[in-house]
Amino acid sequence: MKALILVGGFGTRLRPLTLSFPKPLVDFANKPMILHQIEALKAVGVDEVVLAINYQPEVMLNFLKDFEAKLEIKITCSQETEPMGTAGPLALARDKLVDGSGEPFFVLNSDVISEYPLREMIEFHKGHGGEASIMVTKVDEPSKYGVVVMDEATGKVEKFVEKPKLFVGNKINAGIYLLNPSVLDKIELRPTSIEKETFPKIAAAQGLYAMVLPGFWMDIGQPRDYITGLRLYLDSLRKKSPAKLTTGAHIVGNVLVDETAKIGEGCLIGPDVAIGPGCVVESGVRLSRCTVMRGVRIKKHACVSSSIIGWHSTVGQWARIENMTILGEDVHVGDEIYTNGGVVLPHKEIKSNILKPEIVM
Repeated sequence: MKALILVGGFGTRLRPLTLSFPKPLVDFANKPMILHQIEALKAVGVDEVVLAINYQPEVMLNFLKDFEAKLEIKITCSQETEPMGTAGPLALARDKLVDGSGEPFFVLNSDVISEYPLREMIEFHKGHGGEASIMVTKVDEPSKYGVVVMDEATGKVEKFVEKPKLFVGNKINAGIYLLNPSVLDKIELRPTSIEKETFPKIAAAQGLYAMVLPGFWMDIGQPRDYITGLRLYLDSLRKKSPAKLTTGAHIVGNVLVDETAKIGEGCLIGPDVAIGPGCVVESGVRLSRCTVMRGVRIKKHACVSSSIIGWHSTVGQWARIENMTILGEDVHVGDEIYTNGGVVLPHKEIKSNILKPEIVM
């Protein structure tokens, strides 16, 4: 079975992290975002993953070579010369996706994190006999999204309503699809949208079905949603495989600590924290609702909350970092510094307080 992951563009919403790595390689819960998806695909029998990409394919492929061998899965790139939208890349990768077997293939949006119930999706797809299946998820505020109007009993999709003013339903497209190869005949090789052009056509022909996604869902393409996504992911881990979470007297709630990280005396860590490989957290540190990426050092008595600390950065003693502060790679925050929502580009030294959210060049 094959799968296509829509990697797409520059990841501007996750800068400054994406100034150092393409977005799918940015760590989420201690491994690159895209790896969560590739592992889930491998687990249901996918043997080849195609990355639809228009930016830095060499970086992606070099990085994923190790995982290719580890996971025993073939990973290739289909490179766009211009942005092709969400359907164009399928037409471009047609030769890689069609192998004559007639088997359906997965398409995933690379920003989406969930429990990936792909096995259930395969069963659902076989069961309804239609041409395409999409995952939908329930949201509290459907007016911000494109809403999928469907028959609750059969899952058959009737229509899509973009950002509805009046309530038509609360299910939105979750960015996970299972498509028969015949869908590719409906997509022209040009920049085009699968949500606005391809799916409405299939729905009109009665061939599109939606499955409601069990468990959590988050598009983690921007910092606030990334932090929320981490909370939901760790919560799901607590239910499914609690042994992966870290426990101890200094841990509160759900916390993921890489085995190579060192934690000092008298720390209080959690809830909703991920600490990456090779990190050093000195004594008396307080961490909550944050991600600390590979190689970071957090010095004595510092406090970090609701923030992302990028690779190989340093947080000084008694420093306080909060309110969606994002430190890019190799940022050094001085002792006793306060940052309130500062977004700091890579390779900077912060010697004075950041009192209100701003970008530090």
